[in-house]
Amino acid sequence: MSLIVFILFKLKKQLISKKIKNDVIDLAKLAGQKIMEIYQQDFSIFEKKDRSPLTEADLISHQTITKKLSEITPSIPVLSEESTSEELLNRINWKTYWLIDPLDGTKEFIKKNGEFTVNIALIDRHTSVFGVVYAPAVNTTYYGGKEIGSFKQVGKKESIKIQTKKKVSGPMKIVGSRSHQSKDFKKFIQDYPNAEIIPMGSSLKICLVAEGEADLYPRIGPTSEWDTAAAQAILEGAGGKLENFKSGTTLGYNLNKNTLLNPFFLARG
Repeated sequence: MSLIVFILFKLKKQLISKKIKNDVIDLAKLAGQKIMEIYQQDFSIFEKKDRSPLTEADLISHQTITKKLSEITPSIPVLSEESTSEELLNRINWKTYWLIDPLDGTKEFIKKNGEFTVNIALIDRHTSVFGVVYAPAVNTTYYGGKEIGSFKQVGKKESIKIQTKKKVSGPMKIVGSRSHQSKDFKKFIQDYPNAEIIPMGSSLKICLVAEGEADLYPRIGPTSEWDTAAAQAILEGAGGKLENFKSGTTLGYNLNKNTLLNPFFLARG
C-alpha cells in the first residue's frame, strides 16, 4: 500500500470513528423516539410543493438531527430532505457532509403500518461511507459501511453482523415498494415467475437485502439521494451493491448541481 493510499485510508477511518458512530446511532434513536410520540397520537398532515406529504414528525426529527449533528461534528455540514433552498444549492461544493432523511416513508407513517425509518448517512467524495437506518416502530437499528462491516440491533440486544446472500436457494425473493409499485416493476418481476414478492416501505427494503432476507430490490421509479444513502452504506458493508439499473455503475452522491434525484437502481447481494 502506497503512503498516499494509506493516508487516505486512515482519514476515511477517522470520519467514522467509534465515538461518532455511537453518537449518530444514539441520535437516530432519539429522533425515532420523538417520531413515535407523534405517531401515537393524532397529527397534522401538510402537503409540500411536490405534493408529497409532510407531518409534524418529519419536522421535529429534522430539527433534532440537524441540531445534534452540528454538535457532534461542527465542521461537517448537514443536508436534509427538509433543508432550505439555499442549503440545497450550496451542497454542490461540499466534499464531506451528512445526508439525512428525518422520516423516510412518510406515507407508511400516515398509514400507521410501522414501515418507516430515520436515515443518517455520511457522504465523503460522492460516496456513502457510513449509514444508520433506525426503524422506531419495531426498535430496530441497521448501521455500517464498507470499512467497518454492517450490523443489526433489535432493541437493546447485542448487535449482530449481517451479510447479503451469497447465492439464491429456492424461489427468488424480490422486495417491492409498499406504496409505489409501478408498471415497470410489475414488468420486471415477470422474468421471475416463481419469485416471492415482499412488500415493504422506506429504506427497510434495501436493509432486507443487506441482511439476506431478500435477493433483489429493483427500484424503477423516482427516489432522492436521502432515500438511499444510509441504506446503501449498510448494503455495501454487508457485501451487496446498489447499482444504476441501466449502466450497472454504483450510485454516487452530489454529482449533479441541478437535481438530487437518483437514477433507477437495483439493490442486490
